[in-house]
Amino acid sequence: MRVGLYPGTFDPVTHGHVDIIRRAATLVDRLVIGVAINRDKGPLFTLEERVEMIEAEVKHLSVDGGCEIVAHPFENLLIDCARDVGASIIIRGLRAVADFEYEYQMVGMNRVLDNSIETVFLMAEAQHQAIASKLVKEIARLGGDVSKFVTPAVNAALKERFGV
Repeated sequence: MRVGLYPGTFDPVTHGHVDIIRRAATLVDRLVIGVAINRDKGPLFTLEERVEMIEAEVKHLSVDGGCEIVAHPFENLLIDCARDVGASIIIRGLRAVADFEYEYQMVGMNRVLDNSIETVFLMAEAQHQAIASKLVKEIARLGGDVSKFVTPAVNAALKERFGV
């Protein structure tokens, strides 16, 4: 069984994330969505809320595509999380050149830590390349319309959180 790990903070999950998840699910038999605790980022949503959002947004993908998709919270090193879930592939999404520079360094470090785990990059579809969770939160906080970037359920959660 080929297991892939797609890590991120997913605060909140966006159409861009779901697009990468949908495409990554065609590459593996089991896709683990690693929901990073990452206290340094000060997430808007709790870990439990982010895991619930991921599970709700991907449950139809798991049924439709035959790939088992599960959410898995983690706070340790990415490479250790990959080992913990039995992943042989780490899947990362790329939007822009700035993403590549950071990811390039991360892959180099991870290869030194464990060269048996491969990293695969998926480019975001053109219509999703500008979407960033940080910007979605900012727009929502200021009362803007984020319905083009997130699903209705996530949009409702953002409105509730910001009281708009």
